[in-house]
Amino acid sequence: MSLTLIPLSGFLGAGKTTAMVAAARLLESSGRTVALITNDQGTDLVDTATARSRGALVDEVTGGCFCCRFDDLAALVDRIAAGGTVDTVMIEAVGSCTDLQATVVRPLRQIYGDALVVAPLTTVVDPFRLQAFSAAWAAGEDSELAYLFDHQLAEADVIAVSKTDVAGPARTGSAVEAVRARYPRARVVPCSSVTGDGLDALVDAWAEPSAAAWDVPIDYDRYAAAEAGLAWLNQRFVVAGVDGDAFDAELWSRTLMETLREACDAAGHVVGHVKLRTTTPAGDVKISLVGGGSVLDETVDEPATQATAVLNTRVECEPEQMDAMLTAAVQAADLLAVSTTVRDGAAVSFKPGYPTPVHRVPAAASAHA
Repeated sequence: MSLTLIPLSGFLGAGKTTAMVAAARLLESSGRTVALITNDQGTDLVDTATARSRGALVDEVTGGCFCCRFDDLAALVDRIAAGGTVDTVMIEAVGSCTDLQATVVRPLRQIYGDALVVAPLTTVVDPFRLQAFSAAWAAGEDSELAYLFDHQLAEADVIAVSKTDVAGPARTGSAVEAVRARYPRARVVPCSSVTGDGLDALVDAWAEPSAAAWDVPIDYDRYAAAEAGLAWLNQRFVVAGVDGDAFDAELWSRTLMETLREACDAAGHVVGHVKLRTTTPAGDVKISLVGGGSVLDETVDEPATQATAVLNTRVECEPEQMDAMLTAAVQAADLLAVSTTVRDGAAVSFKPGYPTPVHRVPAAASAHA
């Protein structure tokens, strides 16, 4: 049985994981059996835990992007194929990765041939982030992060304009118009993973053939500089009420995230994405921070005497600055929630290294393979 593989890309905080889980449910409702593969430069991923909590079959490639950990990705694909029960695999590239056509999509097509049907590469774009970068481009600014963002969209076969339920019709319409004007080769699909609007059109787009027979020039030094400009921090915590008393897990989570947001805003640090999942016996609190605001995705009403938390941060600053902001945020959260928090293991704060793909197949080489 051949597998269909659906590759997703997109900038940090674009809504890739939510879109992937929602689309997987839609595919499964039509009789498909779907597995998901997440990807990150670090470990202890909130996205993986979130997808699993929603009943998805999930695995992950950590310690680097798909292009640099191509063999790990291929090993997972081989294992899924050997199982014989899954017919569709959705893979979500880390939000700081690009050049996927040449380093992931075309190599997969070459190596697997007819045994693997690779769907058009889809880049998910947040209309609010698009608006911010578009304003910078209009002002003549071209940061390394903006360069990375632009390349992710320029190489896409399909561009999914996400979060239409939050953006509203006017902002969504402007985003769709801007994307079509700047990236005319891509099919543009507005959609909402929350309401389901547009997901049918997105799934339909994956069934259309697209070989992406063009190369998008890329400067790997600029790409590497964009990734290296971000401090990545993954941290686990154990949170407990003082003297065994209960505490408010939502208040603790909100305070930590809002304190981080305020610190980033005050210092002028660009927030790529910050994700927090706090787990209590009654359920989970999940909060995402993208740009200037936070979104509470899940919450629990019952107080808890103890909880565990996983935090993933990607912020344009130095790792030492990230560590200091996190320490202050935890102190503020404990003060308001009347709790005590200890780190479960050492903080893993780092900057990604220079991207070194295992394979890189230009369009011309792919066409003559």
